[in-house]
Amino acid sequence: MPHEVHAVVAAKQGAPVELQTILVPDPGPGEVLVAVQACGVCHTDLHYRDGAINDEFPFLLGHEAAGVIESVGPGVTGLAPGDYVVLAWRAPCGNCRSCRRGRPWYCFDSGNATQPMTLSDGTPLAPALGIGAFAEKTLVAAEQAVKVDPNARPEAAGLIGCGVMAGYGAAVHTGAVGSGDTVAVIGCGGVGNAAIAGASIAGARRVIAVDIDDRKLDGATRFGATHTVNSRGTDPIEAVRGLTGGHGADVVIDAVGRPETYRQGFYMRDLAGTLVQVGVPEPDMRIELPLIDLFSRGGALKSSWYGDCLPSRDFPVLIDRYLSGRLDLGGFVTETIALDEVESAFDKMRDGRVLRSVVVL
Repeated sequence: MPHEVHAVVAAKQGAPVELQTILVPDPGPGEVLVAVQACGVCHTDLHYRDGAINDEFPFLLGHEAAGVIESVGPGVTGLAPGDYVVLAWRAPCGNCRSCRRGRPWYCFDSGNATQPMTLSDGTPLAPALGIGAFAEKTLVAAEQAVKVDPNARPEAAGLIGCGVMAGYGAAVHTGAVGSGDTVAVIGCGGVGNAAIAGASIAGARRVIAVDIDDRKLDGATRFGATHTVNSRGTDPIEAVRGLTGGHGADVVIDAVGRPETYRQGFYMRDLAGTLVQVGVPEPDMRIELPLIDLFSRGGALKSSWYGDCLPSRDFPVLIDRYLSGRLDLGGFVTETIALDEVESAFDKMRDGRVLRSVVVL
């Protein structure tokens, strides 16, 4: 029998989200039903609401979640009712050409639940990033549910499911920050601060936070920034060079995803340095750079997909670091809210008043 639950639905482009009753089926083969305990309000959810991802409305929003498995479908192994899990929006299939080449973090056929969740009238919902966790219960592929230590508070643990993993992985995996490196991070929201934390844990000797908001820069020091640059009134390229012996940073992470920040990052790095883009751009944005500079400066220009993570490997590690006090997941949680407060959380996000609002059920 389908489960009737309350959930946050984006019914049409640009309209305020609505709290509606939806139907969630019992899990079929390879699926699990998860009772959601907490779900972060990520900027990607706002992109879905505004139609910046695609036009497959209505959307069931929410994807940065932790909860407890309520039931499992036929053929599911390694998971059981009562398991505490963080949900991953990328679940490597093990069979695509990328997985077969030993690069499952680039999986081109990530798993999702087969059965649709629907509105009460039977209209299928498109779950955000294949999860849809602004709901009391959600249905996902078993591979999307990663068991972690149940001692982790759900409002903190769920953040690993997207923003924290994206930023942390951009530094540690994509950027390969190592001991003694200098790192600059442009944009000190949730993803940027996670990149700062990752760089610090990886052993960077200097981590420079760049933003236009002094409040965010002050917060960045909590996650390991050793220096801050307000780029509203200062040339960030020259400032970062000044803090790195005139050379530029070994690794620059653009957590904003705009042409102007990407250009800054390109010239902010040292010769043969690495630029990592993890901020998500709008579809119509363009970047133009002199080809001679691409050639002569060398190094690497990379984009980071979900922090190039392997959820089954990385989620438990980050939870362990949180529980041991090495990763301040709680510091990302600005406020906890109810399901019917998601629209107001979007307003706070736009205004830069929160690092993360987290729905707690």
